[in-house]
Amino acid sequence: MFSSPVDVFVVGGGPAGLATAIAARHHGLSVVVADGAVPPIDKSCGEGLMPEGVEALRQLGVSLPADESFPFRGIRFVSDGVMAEAAFPRDPAYGIRRTHLHRLLLDRAAACGVHMLWHTAVAGIRPEGALVASTDEKETELVRARWVVGADGSFSRVRRWAELDRDNEAASQNKSLRFGFRRHYHVAPWSSFMELHWGRRCQVYVTPVSRGEVCVALISSDPKFRLRNDDALDEFPELRARLRGANLISSERGATTALRKLRSVYRGHAVLVGDASGGVDAITGEGLCLAFRQALLLGDCLASADLAHYQNAHRSLLRRPTLMSHLMLFMAKHSHLRRRTMQVFRSNPRSFKAMLALHVGEGSARHHVSNGIALGWKLLKA
Repeated sequence: MFSSPVDVFVVGGGPAGLATAIAARHHGLSVVVADGAVPPIDKSCGEGLMPEGVEALRQLGVSLPADESFPFRGIRFVSDGVMAEAAFPRDPAYGIRRTHLHRLLLDRAAACGVHMLWHTAVAGIRPEGALVASTDEKETELVRARWVVGADGSFSRVRRWAELDRDNEAASQNKSLRFGFRRHYHVAPWSSFMELHWGRRCQVYVTPVSRGEVCVALISSDPKFRLRNDDALDEFPELRARLRGANLISSERGATTALRKLRSVYRGHAVLVGDASGGVDAITGEGLCLAFRQALLLGDCLASADLAHYQNAHRSLLRRPTLMSHLMLFMAKHSHLRRRTMQVFRSNPRSFKAMLALHVGEGSARHHVSNGIALGWKLLKA
């Protein structure tokens, strides 16, 4: 298949895999990406790109076309009839259909010279590279590679083949497993904010993804609690009224989400990126942003052959999103605290703005500590 070794063999052609391939090519490394699917690859997600994610895409050389995306200027929380909203400190975020985003990344990868192997199953990894299955999957061929990158999602086979699963904090992962379902409605966005609606049993995200389309994503710990039953929207009468009469323009897709942490994201020549390397609950909306930032980091570390640095910096990248995930999951589980928090956010918009700044990585640590103490005091008095 390849007469000479390649520098990087990426298992998984989703956003994390393509972003890593592009980042590696920026350093002049030869890259092959293999995936058993064919593009465009879709996945259930909220389809919002936080400002940091948009900036990471820009560094990868990917811009978002105005006719295939929609800017939103902040986040709006809606809970128990109370609404609070805040704008991002500087740049806007964007909503974009996952299939459009995948095509943009694929076009950029092709322009960078990434070699793609679609509809190609990877059967295992070896110290010399990766085993690629033949079309009938009866035989395998070794593609020699210096590095093998696992960008193959939450249930990564590369993680298992590299024996990194045993480093996983399995107990924490199992306790935090939740389920997401997503579909699209043909309706003009009614707000310049992405909305997070808090309910008793679930949370629902509404993300504008074009001038005439919104993405509605539900996250719940109950796998049977699905949007297709419309039971979820019964908890959100205002949202149900907004969507009444709007045509569905996509089928429902489901996925799992969890707060996962790995003690190590590499072993030998195998290294993980994106959901394969752990992650935060989808309630944070940070999945794609994290994947793109990890990809940029991994491209640098593959070029310098320093995966120990990738491990340390990867851990640092997860720190703030993990904190936000814990905070928001705590709010989801404790309705009384959520009501008091929403009252504070509504009466003191600066508190919500400070929380949003922390969420998108703006402001100093000292500033966030001060705001956290002030918020705690307001909650005590609420």
